[in-house]
Amino acid sequence: MPANILLVDDEQGFVDTMAKRLDNRGLTVTTAYSGQEGVDALAANHSIDVVIMDVKMPGMDGNEALKVVKAEYPLVEVIMLTGHATVESAIEGMKSGAFDYMMKPCDLDELLEKVEEAYDKKQAQETKILEARARHIVLRRGD
Repeated sequence: MPANILLVDDEQGFVDTMAKRLDNRGLTVTTAYSGQEGVDALAANHSIDVVIMDVKMPGMDGNEALKVVKAEYPLVEVIMLTGHATVESAIEGMKSGAFDYMMKPCDLDELLEKVEEAYDKKQAQETKILEARARHIVLRRGD
């Protein structure tokens, strides 16, 4: 099953074009034009698997939004995009739980590869949680 993507960037042209390109590849894409809109979109749509988010945005920037996403939705993977990469911001993003960091403009196939890796990681984590819950239920019944 393809991943459900949330694309967050304050550049509307970029978001709209990238959303069409991802949609054409069979992904379900939700869009947001600010960090706060992205956080709100996650609250409204619990089927999102991977967030692709710009770092530099007015108001709540990508690193702030990343911290909220990982605190409230720890299994959702976040790929950070930036046209203004610095080692410091990349390190901050990775420490805050970003799955990966890519430069804009990025190659679509490379981005899709990262999305697939992030989605696979989320699926594996969800499977482990379900297996642990099932073991707990079986152990409780054995008491």
